[in-house]
Amino acid sequence: VQLVESGGGLVQAGGSLNVSCVAFDDGSMVYDMGWYRQSPGKGREAVAIIGWDGERIIYLDSVKGRFTISRDFTKKTVHLQMNSLKTEDTATYYCYADTSQRTWGQGIGVTVSS
Repeated sequence: VQLVESGGGLVQAGGSLNVSCVAFDDGSMVYDMGWYRQSPGKGREAVAIIGWDGERIIYLDSVKGRFTISRDFTKKTVHLQMNSLKTEDTATYYCYADTSQRTWGQGIGVTVSS
């Protein structure tokens, strides 16, 4: 599986951004998909996870009510809509997909300025 991320960028606090991730694979079943993030000096943390059927969704407490994860099963794409962004959301965001193993995207930058 190869993951290609898009979106991200620079936005002022209170603004919105969307990041997307497409899974290019050999037809394997893709189970969980989601997003982690990592900011300088901090460990990687899970931001949002969506199960294979879209029914199970988990959010990091600090993004609940602001971020929305969604999934297009036919296109094997996962989106993360980020609203009411805060400076502490600044990080590199990594997409992942679980097939028989976990695959990570290359990471995409999100910068929120004050």
